Formats: sequence, C-alpha cells, structure tokens
Amino acid sequence: MSEPKQQIRALHTDSTVTVYQAYRPEIGLPAARDGRFPAAWKRDRMTWIKPSFLWMMYRCGWATKEGQETVLAVEITRDGFEWALENSCLSHYVPGLHPDRAAWQRDLRRSPARVQWDPERGLHLQPLPHRSLQLGLAGEAAERYAEEWIVSVEDVTPLAHAVHAHVRAGESEAARQLLPAERPYPAGDALLAHLVG
Repeated sequence: MSEPKQQIRALHTDSTVTVYQAYRPEIGLPAARDGRFPAAWKRDRMTWIKPSFLWMMYRCGWATKEGQETVLAVEITRDGFEWALENSCLSHYVPGLHPDRAAWQRDLRRSPARVQWDPERGLHLQPLPHRSLQLGLAGEAAERYAEEWIVSVEDVTPLAHAVHAHVRAGESEAARQLLPAERPYPAGDALLAHLVG
C-alpha cells in the first residue's frame, strides 16, 4: 500500500508528539539540560519544528552544518501541536484550496503558524515520493510552544551520529533499527482540510 502524498508521521503517544530542531550548541545544550529554551533563543523569529527525524537529518546534514550541530527531540503536548495545525496557513498559495491569492495572503498574515509539505527523506537523505510536515511557529504559537507545550527536550545528536555512521558503513538495517518509531499521526481529515492541497 502506498503512502498518502501528504501525511504527518511522527513518534507520538496518547498525549504527546515528538518534533525535531537543530541549533548551535549554545542554545541546544542548555535547552536539553533545562528542558526549556534559554534566553538566547529568539521568540520573535519563526521557529520550524519537524516530526520527521530523517527530514531533520537532511536539513542539518546529520548535525554537521554550522549552527545546527545540536539536534533536539522536543516532546510537546498533542493539544499544542493540534492547536498549531488548526491555526496554521499553508506557506504557499494553492488554487482551489484558497478562494484566491489575496485571501491566502490575508490568512498567512494573521496565522501564527504555517505549514510546508516537503519531500520526505530516506536513509541516504534522498527524496521520497510522499511529503513530510514542516510546521513554522511565530508570535503566539512560538510563545505557547516555548512556555506551555514542551514536555521534555532531549539532545539526540549522538543518535544522529550513530545512524549516520551505520549509513556510511553500508549497514542500512542497523541504521534503520536506531530510527525513532514514527507512524501516521491520527490528525483526522477535519484538522488537515485547510492544509492539504
């Protein structure tokens, strides 16, 4: 059975969902130590959270890109995650989904969160045919994320390095065994109707 073209796949429990971000060590290490972002974390900028571990690896180059050397697994409440989805707008205009470009631009301006669907990635970071959610948080959404939704923050940089080492050695099965157990997130059609075009 083929994957739906756009689907949220994530490590999740009955009450939480895990998302990934990568930061320079001065932000990532204190965040993991304290379970919250330090004062140096900029609340006034859009912050992008990613439920896909391999998409995060693609973005941060297995935790080697400058400024993205520390990979965090941030466990947040499902209530918060779903609030962000409900209050999101797609980051691009889709004819048929939006009445017109002006309506989409109005939605984009007033939405505290935005959604992009980017090609999911495989073990070798190659693009796959289905798409993975990127969720951008700004304003009220970023504030809620930092202050209300976070349940735990874990530094998973060693995991990123371990998976990458297996991939480089041609040990695909060993690499796969280490990956977080991401599965379809039960978002429901109503929650995603305004985000799937």
